[in-house]
Amino acid sequence: MAIKNDTCNCCANSGVPVTNADYMLRQEATESNARSYPRKFPYSLVKAQGSWVEDVEGNRYLDFLCGAGTLALGHNDPEVNQAMIDLITSNAPLHTLDITTPTKDRFVHKLISLLPAGMQGNVKVQFCSPSGTDATDAAIKLCKTATGRSSVVAFSGGYHGMGHGAMALTGNLGAKEKVHALMPEVHFFPYPYSYRCPFGLGGEAGVKACCEYFERTLKDPESGITKPAAVILEPIQGEGGVIPAPVEFLQTVRRVTKELGIPMICDEIQCGVGRSGKFFAFEYANIEPDVILVSKAIGGTQPMSVVVYNKELDKWTPGAHAGTFRGNQLAMAAGTVVMNRVANEEFLAEVRRKGDYLRERMHELKAKVSIIGDIRGKGLMSGCEFVDPKGAKDSLGSLPASGDIAALVQKKCFQNGLVMEKGGRHGSVMRCLCALNVSQEDLEKMIAIYEKVVIEVDRDAAK
Repeated sequence: MAIKNDTCNCCANSGVPVTNADYMLRQEATESNARSYPRKFPYSLVKAQGSWVEDVEGNRYLDFLCGAGTLALGHNDPEVNQAMIDLITSNAPLHTLDITTPTKDRFVHKLISLLPAGMQGNVKVQFCSPSGTDATDAAIKLCKTATGRSSVVAFSGGYHGMGHGAMALTGNLGAKEKVHALMPEVHFFPYPYSYRCPFGLGGEAGVKACCEYFERTLKDPESGITKPAAVILEPIQGEGGVIPAPVEFLQTVRRVTKELGIPMICDEIQCGVGRSGKFFAFEYANIEPDVILVSKAIGGTQPMSVVVYNKELDKWTPGAHAGTFRGNQLAMAAGTVVMNRVANEEFLAEVRRKGDYLRERMHELKAKVSIIGDIRGKGLMSGCEFVDPKGAKDSLGSLPASGDIAALVQKKCFQNGLVMEKGGRHGSVMRCLCALNVSQEDLEKMIAIYEKVVIEVDRDAAK
């Protein structure tokens, strides 16, 4: 069961819903059928601090989802909150469209200072409407305008948002099947995924095959693919199952796109802002993309979406791209605090250490059970892929992915006070997206709950 807080006295007024079930019924009656998280986590939250949340019944949960990675410093970080309080009480404008302010100026120059040295004097920033989807759509518009081309290259397993254009670039078919006539001329290439290699090779051979296929196809005059306006990828695929791109692959994509004059877009919406143990995940490959998409954690808990791009692509005319909420001053104030904290090398080293420790413990768990197929990730972006131990192995020796087992693990984790989200093929991958400053004590509590649940599910699966 979730951890009970006996001091809670919320929702006691007459006529007001009191239980989680009450709120779930009211939500079902009034909100869209598209809602997803309440189906997995049927609670109504009233309090949150650090890595913990509390529902209306006084139950406390370890939150290892943290707004799908949005809460880099956890819930209600005092310094982040104080920055927003200071802004509100200063009578500063909170909504400015794209008019500049001292708050915005500080944010922009801090963000640019965190880019690789070779990029810092050569970029522009476009603020978009709040979500990562908006950044994706803006970047595609930008690259199509700058190049005069129409096709875009994306990768299997990639996730770039749920908007009409962004969804066309996303690999997951479930989201796309009922939405017809998405953005045309999107070409999907294989992304290295050793455990389920698209070429059936795995390891270094699989990585090299992906690299060779990418280069040879784009340089082939008979490939059938017109020269793209852009190539977009995630340095670590998130919704696709926490799959880090090998350094060789990122470097190959960068080299080939540069040789062919194709803008390279790195989608850092989930894997960026310290999540990987580097401020930007592409830094592991020592490359400089033409376009960077940043959202989620960059707003310091508030809605924020930004495109950072090579100024040579800035062929837009005034008003060519807009968005009513691109001037969110609270997000800029809070985001500056997040950047100052997260970009500190000691902070990033701790993210890497904790991530390595978590995966080490998960590998130990994997050795004890039959339902874990693979453990992977970088920093505090980790994935645990569940498999059907009774299924037939493929040519690489990998068992079939099991979304059912992952869903059962997720459900039992929630019942034991731990919130985690799934992803990957068939929803088979449990993902860690905890606060980057999670305490060692809370990390140990998470591991204890997770180990207990997985061993229990494994025992039942073996029957």
